[in-house]
Amino acid sequence: MQIIPVASGKGGVGKSLLSANLAIALGQAGKKVVLVDLDLGASNLHLVLGQSSPKSGIGTWIADNTDFEDIVTITDYENVDFIAGDSEIPGLSALTADRKKKLISKLQSIDADYVILDLGAGTHSIILEMFLLSSQGIIVSAPTVTSTLNAYLFLKNAVFKLISTTFKDDPKGKNWLKNLKKTSHSMQRLYIPKLIEELEKISPETTKTLKERLQKFCPRLILNMIDDPKDTDKALKIRRSCNQYLGLNVEYMGVMYRDAYQDKALASRLPVIIYKPKSIISQGIYRIAEKVIATENQNYDLGITDDIEADAAASFDVIAEEAEEDYALKMASLQDLIGSGTFSTGELTEMIKTIQYELTQVKKENLLLKSKLVKAANQGFKV
Repeated sequence: MQIIPVASGKGGVGKSLLSANLAIALGQAGKKVVLVDLDLGASNLHLVLGQSSPKSGIGTWIADNTDFEDIVTITDYENVDFIAGDSEIPGLSALTADRKKKLISKLQSIDADYVILDLGAGTHSIILEMFLLSSQGIIVSAPTVTSTLNAYLFLKNAVFKLISTTFKDDPKGKNWLKNLKKTSHSMQRLYIPKLIEELEKISPETTKTLKERLQKFCPRLILNMIDDPKDTDKALKIRRSCNQYLGLNVEYMGVMYRDAYQDKALASRLPVIIYKPKSIISQGIYRIAEKVIATENQNYDLGITDDIEADAAASFDVIAEEAEEDYALKMASLQDLIGSGTFSTGELTEMIKTIQYELTQVKKENLLLKSKLVKAANQGFKV
């Protein structure tokens, strides 16, 4: 069984479109597929799939402690089963450590050729953990400046997650990484190959394990919503940046052209490869499915499963620190992409303004949260 996590730095790039149609394409090829909506809190994969609103799903299983097998539903498409999410249930980040481990165990034991995980957007720890369940997860991007940066940022976070997980039981390496993180966000600005050189001096054995895991980790990139063949240059530049700055091999898996048939298919409550199998976008999806089938099953153990920990309730100080770290990581990622020549001067100006605006919004939200916490504390509530 091969797990195929499908992720994106942010929403709106066609992640769910790919997940649903790829599942059907693989099913048509005779493969048994289970499609899982893990975008809890914003679950809408059933709409792309053309299914009615589900009565039960991951959210039901979490809330009611029902049997996992009861939430697997048969679809109208050959060889494809579906596990819905739940738009009323908070996202994966709200799950307890035990629930996360149990969910991962259930996903890994599904009887199918392929289990496609449609993940939520963003880089929260549990999303990265789900992505790292496979050594060949798919990252979907569009050729826009924001999407390109977010795709690279997601992969950079995934590498950081892999590093921290590998050194979780190594005191020397763990402490070195912890101290590095405190030093003016040096970890975000340090190229991964250079970071590995430093770790090798401190903990050679654990670094050897890390290098083996990174060598096995080969995510696959798909560029969606392209209008011109020249747009594909963005994907090649992302790949080059990942190799140079992250020491990461990224497979360029294919493109999906912007196609008006997608909107018509969605309005007709049909997946686009069912609505118009000969359309440009459908042919792109079929080519991607062929590459998936042609790829040897390589679900390597990346050491993630045993590192699921409970998320502590964050104070406003922690949130402020995380906001600053996110900003530093974005700026470092932007610098990486500048080095590869991915962006023009105009695009860079636009992106820097966007990042500064996002940081300002996070700080405003942090001040609001701080006032609420202080008010709750003064009223005698336990925060």
